[in-house]
Amino acid sequence: MAIKITCINKDNGNHENPNVAITHLGWINEINGASGKNTRIEIYNWIKVDAGVAYVKDAMGNKAKIITAETANGTMYVKTEADTSLKNNLLSLQECK
Repeated sequence: MAIKITCINKDNGNHENPNVAITHLGWINEINGASGKNTRIEIYNWIKVDAGVAYVKDAMGNKAKIITAETANGTMYVKTEADTSLKNNLLSLQECK
């Protein structure tokens, strides 16, 4: 199953990496219409452990794959793979309601 990340929630603290500020990610399965909202760690584990696939899609239909990463201190987070976009595809998403 692949999911499109549609929105994010961030906390307002200071972080070593802006992706670590993400607390929750909203998503939709574009094939069957299923949707939900999970914590950053749940999405991290789903991708890393369960081989889940997640992506962000821009207005032009270009997809950027979501991958897992860890800070030097071991904090687990997700981010987009490098692509041709100059903006951060994930952090540019709207706030989840």
